[in-house]
Amino acid sequence: MKITNLSLVAIAAMAFTTGAMAEDKGIDFNIGGQAVIYYQTADAGDADLFSEDSSNANAGLQLNANSDLGNGFGLGLQATALSTDGLEGNLVDNVMQVGGGDISNASDYFAFSKAYLTKKVGNTTLKLGRQELPKNLSPLAFSENWNVFKNTFDAIVAVNSDIPDTTLVGAYVSRSNKHADLSKFTPLIGTVAGSDGQNNGAYMLTAANKSVANTPITVSYYQLPSSDLSAFWADVKANKLGPVNLALQGGTVMNGATGGKDTTAYGAKVAAKAGPVNLSLAYSTVDDGDVPIVNLGTGVKTPLYTQMVANQGAINSDNDTFVLKAVAPAGPGKLIAQYGMTSDDSSAENDYNELDVLYKFKALGTNMLAGYVMQKYDKKTFANGTDDTNNIIRVWSRYNF
Repeated sequence: MKITNLSLVAIAAMAFTTGAMAEDKGIDFNIGGQAVIYYQTADAGDADLFSEDSSNANAGLQLNANSDLGNGFGLGLQATALSTDGLEGNLVDNVMQVGGGDISNASDYFAFSKAYLTKKVGNTTLKLGRQELPKNLSPLAFSENWNVFKNTFDAIVAVNSDIPDTTLVGAYVSRSNKHADLSKFTPLIGTVAGSDGQNNGAYMLTAANKSVANTPITVSYYQLPSSDLSAFWADVKANKLGPVNLALQGGTVMNGATGGKDTTAYGAKVAAKAGPVNLSLAYSTVDDGDVPIVNLGTGVKTPLYTQMVANQGAINSDNDTFVLKAVAPAGPGKLIAQYGMTSDDSSAENDYNELDVLYKFKALGTNMLAGYVMQKYDKKTFANGTDDTNNIIRVWSRYNF
């Protein structure tokens, strides 16, 4: 469905009108959302920074409508519109996301990225429908926040707090919209259609416990029944351990197929404060199993402590990685600098380095980011094997209302 700029205004007016009509019938809708401008350019191969053919951009609008329906029921809706405001063919050649069509087409698009019903029963909350999944409770199938808008999932989620200091989460997750097209929901990675042509999705159980002071523990198990895959992930944080904070993580993706090979990963992070600067050092190691350690909903980011802006392709399988990070206040915001070194343990021996310099700040009533990323492989990997280095500049502005 093509949405023009005039149509965006009509959609917004319709959402507010619908809320007003519902209120007359005894249902109160709370309307909010965000407006985003997002730009990214890269220079791998023959491309130049800021040139049209190496740049992507989006202007995006999300409207959220939430309502308490009474008797423990709740409703949540989210409409997403994505455009370039006519910049394609002038300043950019492509988009970061669309909402209802081909990612190579930079026209205007619209999608329903959330549509869920909630029900409270005692100390249990049920949430059914299209929704976000947080990484702290679903570390291997989560909504990522690096793009214009977050990806979402078709899921049934139950959250229970009957046990003191413990949150239990059970979920059935059937599909995800990845990132490229927010209106297109496809099976999770590792799930395939059965003999009846139906996708079986994934089942998740998470236990998050805070019984030990300053030491939250989270354990998750996933079953992907249609392809003999299951996964286990654990995360332990020891906060305020003297002058430092310590975090440990580990898990495995188990491949039960004939001849299948499990993938195992471990990680650690230590953080401390040096005056106004927050410092951290993270380490992760992943072996050479069949399935990489990635977000099963997108195939993009990882749950590893060593995840940076763009290093996911280098750290998700058969490697050892170190990342040193510093965060310091600077003017109206904070400056983030991090450097990562990845040793490729595969036969390719294509080691990887990345430098990120990010500035997050508030201006003109919006949250802004200006970032520079340098990616460097030992061998030519970028631009169809013609370049070993890629520089990225990313800028965005978000207004929440």
